Amino acid sequence: MKLAVLGGGGFRVPYVYEALLRDRGVPRIDEVWLYDTDPGRLDVMASVLAALADAAALADAAGTGDAGAPPKVFTATGLDRALEGADFVFAAIRVGGTAGRVCDERVALDLDVLGQETTGPGGLAYGLRTVPVMTRIARRVRALAPDAYVINFTNPAGMITEAMQAVLGDRVLGVCDTPSGLGVRVAAALGLDPSRLRLDYVGLNHLGWTRRVLHDGTDVLPAVLADDGLLGSLEEGVVFGRGWLRDLGMIPNEYLYYYYFNREAVRATLDAPRTRGEFLAAQQAAFYERAASASGDAPMGLWRETVAARSASYMAEVKGAATGAASPGHAGVDPVDEGYAGVAVRVMAAIARDEPATLILNVRNGPTLPALPPDAVIEVPVRADAGGVHPLPLAPPDLHQTGLMQQVKAVERLTIRAALTGSRTDAVKAFALHPLVDSVSVGRRLLDGYVDRIPEVAAVFEEPR
Repeated sequence: MKLAVLGGGGFRVPYVYEALLRDRGVPRIDEVWLYDTDPGRLDVMASVLAALADAAALADAAGTGDAGAPPKVFTATGLDRALEGADFVFAAIRVGGTAGRVCDERVALDLDVLGQETTGPGGLAYGLRTVPVMTRIARRVRALAPDAYVINFTNPAGMITEAMQAVLGDRVLGVCDTPSGLGVRVAAALGLDPSRLRLDYVGLNHLGWTRRVLHDGTDVLPAVLADDGLLGSLEEGVVFGRGWLRDLGMIPNEYLYYYYFNREAVRATLDAPRTRGEFLAAQQAAFYERAASASGDAPMGLWRETVAARSASYMAEVKGAATGAASPGHAGVDPVDEGYAGVAVRVMAAIARDEPATLILNVRNGPTLPALPPDAVIEVPVRADAGGVHPLPLAPPDLHQTGLMQQVKAVERLTIRAALTGSRTDAVKAFALHPLVDSVSVGRRLLDGYVDRIPEVAAVFEEPR
């Protein structure tokens, strides 16, 4: 089977390849095409994957590995060549690069509004410039690989998945590892088998709540909430504090920190010596420069070193650490098996080999949540199998969850419409109506700022429709 990875020079591509190396099922991916517009980054990632394949082959020869024959890797700077005949497409592109991300953050922070990659106005600016590109990609998938499933990692994941579904329907699925990561960490803390846990989770991407954690049908979440040590050891316990989690009686997705503690989040980000985007821009530039001149398996070692620092500093500014420093409460899961790469490979196995799996994905709502439109993309537990993905029945969210989801979904849809039509009116409404902006005048200034600072956003409102 052929897998096309869009954004193939991206930093997380080795995780995907490692997950493929561990997959021993039949049929499996035996051909990986990396597509990127930057040939230098493509070359670096191809060298990292080659080193991973060599290491896996050595482990197999020594009888200590489980990789099997490594998938062959090809690179392309032309989209059509990568897509043609693909069985699956992984989409993980960053329109505007890390420079765009820095502007997503800084334009908002200059107005004392949250600057963050996916949440708040930064996510809307990211969506404005990304929706047109991903919609065009969806049309090329329909033409060149009409039977392929698209597994979308491109942020803001829910918004992009919904825009692509308008072209490809239910063959587009969104993946985020944050909900499943919580389940794995809870299982580890309680000494339970994570494969026997089921999360009662409801929401949108980066806006959801774990309401129950079922182990063989028994809810273990109350025991987690009651245990000071256990709750405090979880990343969510550090981010939100034990008291707020107990008040809620559930565990929110960590990105809800930006809603529940908005003033504190803005202050902490302003006080940090640099934003997350600025840290990653510097870190990645240094990595690609060093890796481009390295040989043998050195690029792989550089990648592992860099990605470890990246992961350890995740959400550092809201955990009391300087951006870029290792943060308290960081307890990551295996990014290959339990991270988004592992989730994606389980989706492929479920669809291609009819190996049913229960996962939390971004999918079309249908009748699952009556308070949202049927064609809205939501993030909920699903059963995946050869027939596709099927959202599982859920109890309705409560009023505060429903209200927040409805408002953010309305903003997402205004953003999609603005991105596809070039309507400044819809874009201003999206910024102004976002609950983390809550001001028409600030909404207008945000749009003006992003148009002035990010060429790809300006192009949305300049191109004839």
